[in-house]
Amino acid sequence: QAQLVESGGGLVQAGDSLRLSCATSGRTLSRYAMGWFRQAPGKEREFVSGLSQSGATTANADSVKGRFTISRDNSKNTVYLQMNNLKPEDTAVYYCAATGSVRSILYVPTRRFDYSDWGQGTQVTVSS
Repeated sequence: QAQLVESGGGLVQAGDSLRLSCATSGRTLSRYAMGWFRQAPGKEREFVSGLSQSGATTANADSVKGRFTISRDNSKNTVYLQMNNLKPEDTAVYYCAATGSVRSILYVPTRRFDYSDWGQGTQVTVSS
């Protein structure tokens, strides 16, 4: 299993940017499809952004398209989520997830049940 540690969360104002990081240890990042999920109080955990095992394919939730970008640095075994033009509705705990079981190296899993490894989460709060 991959050990995942998120960082980079915080309190920002609407329109600001944040970059979340997910550091992995124990396994080679390029062997995993990676995803970012978020969970707001009283709501279910939802998919935000994902990256295929190959790194060639990404997927984003409609609510963050054009604002959030997922990327990775294999040399640092770290995945990033660049979040621009943040909105109050982006407030949530953000989780990094990984899975080594994918149907294709180009496939981006978007369901939480597709992922086997999870980080502890990092809080993002956006004030209006």
